[in-house]
Amino acid sequence: MRRRSRLDLVAIGMLGLGLLASGDVHAQQKSVKEQLVGTWTFVTSTDDRWGPNAKGVLVFDAHGRYVLVINRSDLPKFASNRVDQGTAEENQAVLKGTIATFGTYSLNEDDKTLTTQVEGGSFPNLYGRTQKRVIKALSPEELRDLNPATTTGAAAEVVWKRAR
Repeated sequence: MRRRSRLDLVAIGMLGLGLLASGDVHAQQKSVKEQLVGTWTFVTSTDDRWGPNAKGVLVFDAHGRYVLVINRSDLPKFASNRVDQGTAEENQAVLKGTIATFGTYSLNEDDKTLTTQVEGGSFPNLYGRTQKRVIKALSPEELRDLNPATTTGAAAEVVWKRAR
């Protein structure tokens, strides 16, 4: 009888430790917003206007503010070497090959919908508007989001990696 009681106590103790450990795992899980906060660098997009080797950054802070910039790697240098004296062709190429927005963001944790409220950027038509994206995948190292309506009217999935 004594041997059985000890075995029962060991089994109950191990079960209790298992429950405590699983509770710790749940306590350590971060919300989608907590996982999203930080700096991400552009990897690729199904929107081919960015061309090969595009560069970009996406930053989410813990207070609900964001900045997004993506540009082509082959943007022309301005012959004048002054930002305010680009030729019509230089300006057009830069505008076509760049998107920048900043403002605030909110998250619907349940359906992983990210909504940005655009305050400013490279395309004035977005000022004061919201943009919705669906988070398709999120890990400590990678973010994949779907923008169902880009500034060119197409849908695009974008892959970002955590900046180090």
